[in-house]
Amino acid sequence: MSDPLILHEHLWSRAVALTASERQVLASVRDVVVSATAVEGIYDVRPGSTVGSLSVDGRTILIRPKIGFARALFLVSHAIDNAAWGEDEAEHAEADRVVDAVASAFARVAARALRRGPLQGYRPTEDSLHTVRGRIRVADQLRVRLGIVPPIEVVFDEFTADVIENRLLRAALHVIRRTGVRSTTLSGSLRAIEARLEDVALVEYEPRRLPTLRYTRLNAHYQPALELARYILASSSYELRGGEVRATAFVIEMNRAFEDFVVVALREALNVPPHVFPQGVRHRLWLDQDERLELRPDLSWWEGERCAFVGDVKYKRTDLDGEPADLYQLLAYLIGTDLDQGMLVYAAGEAEPATHTVHLLGRRLIVRALNLQGEPAEILAEVGRLAGEVRKMRGRATSVLAA
Repeated sequence: MSDPLILHEHLWSRAVALTASERQVLASVRDVVVSATAVEGIYDVRPGSTVGSLSVDGRTILIRPKIGFARALFLVSHAIDNAAWGEDEAEHAEADRVVDAVASAFARVAARALRRGPLQGYRPTEDSLHTVRGRIRVADQLRVRLGIVPPIEVVFDEFTADVIENRLLRAALHVIRRTGVRSTTLSGSLRAIEARLEDVALVEYEPRRLPTLRYTRLNAHYQPALELARYILASSSYELRGGEVRATAFVIEMNRAFEDFVVVALREALNVPPHVFPQGVRHRLWLDQDERLELRPDLSWWEGERCAFVGDVKYKRTDLDGEPADLYQLLAYLIGTDLDQGMLVYAAGEAEPATHTVHLLGRRLIVRALNLQGEPAEILAEVGRLAGEVRKMRGRATSVLAA
């Protein structure tokens, strides 16, 4: 087996030898730049904010995040279910065994979800039977059987474990095992979980077309496992193709992972429910009177119909031609919500803490940086301090127009 190729988030790796398959697959990953050199088969490669593990023709390609896989996967796990992350997951991630870390977290939450047995529910089923069950499909009986019975074309509700929740769990298990788990102990745990889902159909889901779920008291205990399953399916792909090449991958979009973490961790620190502190906005916001320029801030705190706090989250600074585009965006959110101050949260290293006062408009743009290099408890303590500032800003929220 070839030695792994190790790349680093937002850094150039010069003079990298790539096969045609590896080049084509890498070029298909979001934000990865593959630049040819004067030497055939040698390339300069620069990943963006998409990190993770890829396997092409038996070779592993790792794109390491600047904060390390352990911290990156902690952000993902905490946003889904903070009980999923433990010492085993951290050890796997520190050793660059990304798939093992994710598989370990998934095995933990899936086993918890299945403790009472697989979820069961009613599913519409069509069949040809010798007796009537449910409702006769008259049109199909005439079209297929020319009205002759038996058999009888029927549709009925079947009580089964083959429901969408279990299908998602089994699909995620299949993806993890196919992507490659190195730990034999962990492989055994995954096989045991899959055995409990043996009556469930194996469905391959499109990463960008996953079914939406509605949680009720009947499936609420499945929620952490399902949310992690959805993340695995969305982050794993067998569609990274280069000609006849079929690659497997587990990738993390750090921009989204950082946003998800900040929203969930702030909400927990503030001790408010999702409808009060949603990811995004509860009500549509507009910058202009004609409602053509819609605003979609990452952070917002609502008191009924009124937005009492607004902010945005940026993993990577997005200056455009030297202009502070992120600050302009935050200023637009303040105008759209008629608030006098808002917060822009960066990952540490992208900006220094600052406060910018826009005198002519009476607005304050507060910039804060969240250090992601510490231990999980230290990161959450920093979020707690941010939450304290957010709470004060919300308490002092003033309508500029009213003033």
